[in-house]
Amino acid sequence: MSRPADLVAGAVSRLGAAGVESPDHDARALLAHVLGVERGRLPLVDDVATGQASTYAALVERRAAREPLQHLTGVAYFRHVELEVGPGVFVPRPETELLAGWAIEEARQVEQATGSCRVVDLGTGSGAIAKAVKDEVPTADVHAVELDEGAHAYAVRNLAGTGVDLRQGDLGEAFADLEGGVDVVVSNPPYIPHEAWESVAVEVRDHDPALALYAAGDGLGTIRVVERRAARLLRAGGQVGVEHADVQGRSAPAVFSAAGPWEQVRDHLDLTGRARFLTARLAR
Repeated sequence: MSRPADLVAGAVSRLGAAGVESPDHDARALLAHVLGVERGRLPLVDDVATGQASTYAALVERRAAREPLQHLTGVAYFRHVELEVGPGVFVPRPETELLAGWAIEEARQVEQATGSCRVVDLGTGSGAIAKAVKDEVPTADVHAVELDEGAHAYAVRNLAGTGVDLRQGDLGEAFADLEGGVDVVVSNPPYIPHEAWESVAVEVRDHDPALALYAAGDGLGTIRVVERRAARLLRAGGQVGVEHADVQGRSAPAVFSAAGPWEQVRDHLDLTGRARFLTARLAR
């Protein structure tokens, strides 16, 4: 038998030495996962059985090798929803919760003004944004599309029973049946230039699917596709929100400003003050 505090202390030291950014959080999250308890209840656990301690040690070593925490636990938390994640699907990031929050607020405002709202999530991945919107605006008509077969399979499971219309296909061609009738389009597309791969965190670079990360050339290729598709999907006055890299705080909004049909093109900062996502309104 082992004391939880001793196991966590050893894990924190190991993870910190391996360069993990949040060793204390991850050490506790992994032990809670092994024990099947909430992280906040760990102080109530007196002893850890030998078998559980061995399982924990193995997971700590995998995390020290920079395997994503969410792959080890199989779960990611996004705003107020829980998502199944693992190899083959992009793990949603906390900063994307800001984009989802924008979409949620826009959906609420449209519903209050008109009595209904239709939202489209282009490139949904695990289904994170679509599920969050449906969770917080349950009467919204939410649609999502994902091209990659593996990621789509995760989205199927995560969106099951939510009422979200999930489809598999290319975001640049999706939802022809909804053209001109969408109130809010939201997207977290791939935007990292291929030559910038070395700057990407190990957990992301080595474990998230490349299709969800990288865009050709200047990294704005898929954002340009989203711009064109949003212009077709949105009703006049509808809005689009798109995440981008922090170095694209000017270039990404410029894609919309230069395209013609957009007004009120704005960029938004994340909680660290970095440029994070743009929004634009389709001119009436």
